Order: sequence, then structure tokens, then C-alpha cells
Amino acid sequence: MNTESLIKELQSKIESFDKTKTFGTYGIVQSVSSGIARVSGLPDCMASEMLSFESGVTGIALNLEHDIIGVILLGDSTKVKEGEKVTRTKKILSIPVSNEVVGRVVDPMMKPLDGLGSFSDGLLMPIEKTAPGVMTRQSVNQPVQTGIMAIDALVPIGRGQRELIIGDRGTGKTAVAIDTILNQKSKDIVCVYVAIGQKRSKVMRTVTELAKHGAMKYTTVVLASASENPALLYLAPYSGSAIAEFFMNQGKDVLIIYDDLSKHAVAYREISLLLRRPPGREAYPGDIFYLHSRLLERACRVTEEYGGGSITALPIIETQGGDISAYIPTNVISITDGQIFLESSLFHKGLRPAINVGASVSRVGGAAQIKSMKKNAGPVKLGLAQYRELESFSQFDSDLDEDTKRILERGKRVTELFKQDQYSPVHVSIQAIFIYAVNNGYLDTIAITEILNWKNKLKDFLENSKLSLLESIEKDWSEKQEGEVRDVLEEFTAIQKN
Repeated sequence: MNTESLIKELQSKIESFDKTKTFGTYGIVQSVSSGIARVSGLPDCMASEMLSFESGVTGIALNLEHDIIGVILLGDSTKVKEGEKVTRTKKILSIPVSNEVVGRVVDPMMKPLDGLGSFSDGLLMPIEKTAPGVMTRQSVNQPVQTGIMAIDALVPIGRGQRELIIGDRGTGKTAVAIDTILNQKSKDIVCVYVAIGQKRSKVMRTVTELAKHGAMKYTTVVLASASENPALLYLAPYSGSAIAEFFMNQGKDVLIIYDDLSKHAVAYREISLLLRRPPGREAYPGDIFYLHSRLLERACRVTEEYGGGSITALPIIETQGGDISAYIPTNVISITDGQIFLESSLFHKGLRPAINVGASVSRVGGAAQIKSMKKNAGPVKLGLAQYRELESFSQFDSDLDEDTKRILERGKRVTELFKQDQYSPVHVSIQAIFIYAVNNGYLDTIAITEILNWKNKLKDFLENSKLSLLESIEKDWSEKQEGEVRDVLEEFTAIQKN
């Protein structure tokens, strides 16, 4: 080949060179097992960054070591093979959220699980986000009514609060959460129920119950069932929080339930041990506290300047043998603004909900109560505490003075009054009237066995003929309203005698 032809050939190759091609780094899969891939390369990879595998699977970079990246796989891990290429997306994991998610059952990656078809892509919300700062928050002073008398009267929950529901297995923790969702009907609160590590059949029964009572119209269910990849169980509460923030940013009030964070901690422990992180107390990694604190700190009420919305979080923790001093329970107790403690012994005695009033507390207190409840609930809490104290001593002494007998009799009636069936929340105004009645002796002559019947009849009487009074005392409590309540109770007592 002469020089001239060689020059022409070089010129044509230079002219045909594709300038659009770019170059970048990629990683190589070194090993895959149990939903975890170990990848070499990608020196600029960020923590929690989404990585794309050659096989089409997506993963999250969770462990950044000197020369290896630990990646949790979100898809079918059997598709990922050793030696395949991995590329960066330069994006933190986000999910598409829109108003269409209300009334739906989705997985943590926003894939529908209810067979109702897909929904249009919405706004991309990062599942991990820094919690709002102190200056963007406002104080909690509006109630979230649960419809459960023992809670609304004694352990009130406010919009923007984090209230822990804690107790052994089978004590009614989920029942309290579901009743709270049911009670938000017509209250302009969006609900998000996050089911972590539960049987899919059980969650679908819960969804059916919510739909039956009309609650799915304002509820989204995020489901990561027990059979799912641990990565999805780990991501589920963060996805739920991202959905809640989408609505809070619109200025709405949101109630989110994490059922439960014990299983979430176990899933994270499994992932961490597979990533070869050193085990700590009870084999949990050292950052397990940060895992839950950065999640629950996102629940708050923001100022009007930032939309005025709120997220109220009700995390659930399962204890073993009532031991609230175990690692995960103490962690979450210290993060939240109070706890509702459900006790096995009370549950087996037939007290439902089985709330231990002495161990339950709300650090928001009366600030999250309407005036009529705040005025009447104080004496009940004191009387119930005295009753619990005296109840154990009275079993050994038959010779009791009149004051002790009166406290015990009143305590028995309050305890009976607080018994409540599942799926039957009570309006807060009716609760206030019940409590006023027991405080002022209207139940003193009613037999313990007849209190439930009395309560149901009074509820029907108020709902059928005293709606204006119920509306009035929900807004205020004055001498005028107190007099009207007294007249109504006298009228009802007279009807019952006849």
C-alpha cells in the first residue's frame, strides 16, 4: 500500500469515527448469594445509590468497603451471575407517587398487588430523605382521634406525633392500628398502612375489612410479605414514609402505621450479617438505632410556610414475654413521643383493648385533646390509677373502709366502660359524655354486667336524637354544654327506668 492510499484510508476512518460514544467505569460481580451481590470496581459509587446489572436487575449499594461494594438486589437474584457488568445510575432510590395510590395495595417499589391494574407514573419521591429541621416544625396541638376510649381519654395522640404501640404477640396491636384508621372516616386524614413480614393472606383479610368499612377510600397499603426478599422488607417503611411525605407536601394530614418494626429490624439484621458486618447486641448491627430514628424523625407537623401538613406515625413493636427492656423496644421507646403498652394478662382477662394505663404514656398529653375530653379525662386517669393500686391489696382484706370501696367500685365501672369491640370506634363527643357520666355517678347504680348494654343504648340515643349536642361539645366545653349533657343524662336515665 503506497503512502497516498494509506493517508486516504486513515482520513476516512477519522471522519467515520463516532464522536457520540462516551466512556465510563463499570463494576464486576464477584459473588452472589441470598439476595446480596459483592461488586468490585465503581470507585465513585455513593451510599444507597441504585446500580444497574447487565441482567436487568436493580440493586442498592448498602456497604461501601475499600475495594468491594455490598449490594442488596431488588429483583430476582438468580438472574445475576458472577462476572457480569454493573453500572452506576447516579440516582438515589426513588419511587413514583401520585394521588392514584390512595385505595391501592402496592409493594415497596410501587408495583400494584391488588389486581386493579397499573397507575400512571407520579412524582419521584426519594425513599431516604433528611427529616424536616426544627425551624420548619410547629408544635403538636391537634388531635388524631382513634375512636378507642382508653387511648383518646388517657393516652391522646396528636397530629405530627410518634406514638409507639408495643406488646406481646396476639395482644391486639394491629387491631388498635386498624381501628384508628377506621375512625379517620370523614376526617380528611390520608392513611398509609405498612405491613412488614406478615402473611399475605392476613394482610389481604385486613384490606377486605378496611374496604368493608369504607376505609380504603383514604388508605394506601404497602405490603412486603414474609416470603419476600429481605431487601423489600427493609425498604417497605421508607417507601411508606415517602408516600406520606408526598401528601404532607400538599398540606394534608397523614397517619402512617408501621406493622411492625421488630420484623423490619430482623430483616435489616439478616441483610447486615450477609454483608459481613460485625454483629453487635443481640446480633443487630450498630446502626440499627439510626435505622429507626431516621425513619421516625420524618414524622412531624410542619409550619404553614411549608404547607402546614403533618405525618403522625404509629410504629408497632412486638415484645417477648412483656420485656420492654430488650434492645429494639428500648431503642424505639427512646425515639418516640410515648407508648401504648398492651399487656397479655389484661388481654386474657377479657379487657379489650388490653391497655396497661400505668405503663402507657403520651408526651403530648392534653395538648392533643379537645376541651371536653381534657376537662373530663383527668379524674378518670387518677381514679383508674388508684383502683389498680388498691385492687391487688383488696384481695387479701375483706374489711375495707368506705372510701376504698367507693374507689374500687368506680374503678370497676371505668374498666368496664373502657372495654371496646374491634371495628367499633366511638365518636370523641360520645366518649366525653361516657366519661362525664362515670365521673358524676350516673353509673354507680348500674350493675357491672349491665354497663356494656347501658353504653350501647346511650350511644344509640345520642346518635339518633342529640347530634347538635355532639357537634357542640366537640368544639367547646362550657357551663352551658355541661348543663346540657347533665340534662341529657337525666333524660336518658328516666327513659331507662320507665
